[in-house]
Amino acid sequence: MRIGIVGAGNIGGTLATLFTRSGHEVALANSRDPRTLAGQVAALGPRAHAATAAEAAAFGEVVVLAIPLGAYADLPPEPFAGRIVVDANNYYPARDGRIAELDSGALTSTGLLARHLPDARVTKAFNTIHWEHLRDLGRPDAPAADRRAIPIAGDDAAAKAVLTDLIDQIGFTAVDTGLLVDSWRQQPDTPVYGAEVSADQATVLIAQARR
Repeated sequence: MRIGIVGAGNIGGTLATLFTRSGHEVALANSRDPRTLAGQVAALGPRAHAATAAEAAAFGEVVVLAIPLGAYADLPPEPFAGRIVVDANNYYPARDGRIAELDSGALTSTGLLARHLPDARVTKAFNTIHWEHLRDLGRPDAPAADRRAIPIAGDDAAAKAVLTDLIDQIGFTAVDTGLLVDSWRQQPDTPVYGAEVSADQATVLIAQARR
């Protein structure tokens, strides 16, 4: 599968490593010139190449966004049309500034992104896990019940099935939190956020979330 990753920091870079190891082709982008990623993509091997954000979106059947939330408005919507977009971002007001629609609960942070990318198949995942745990705790050969959980949300069942399979390939178990409007259940300050738990335990924590 072709996967675009926009954001080459801890989460984006770790996913690039895990996906290339799993046999996927990866286009990796950051906010600067693709040439600044030369060393990083060389270390990833022949399945990876550097790109702009628009190029990574056009390349990927799945496109992961691992950028600060405040940068979402800089993304050009057109290359993301029809793509499965995985939002790995979180809203941190101290970093991103106050966003009234998020503070009031009128939108989730992923809903804000989905509004900006109206023709993309937006999902949410990888926002609850520490990057070092993402790097170190995947167990592809273990039964699903014995793996760490990664919560996911989205409105497109087929897109979530693709994402679930990718999560399985890198050694974790996807746990469905519901539609995009339900993705607040895996946002910061909820029980499952940052919790290193099994799928069954994650299901309990997701149900405990309160606004």
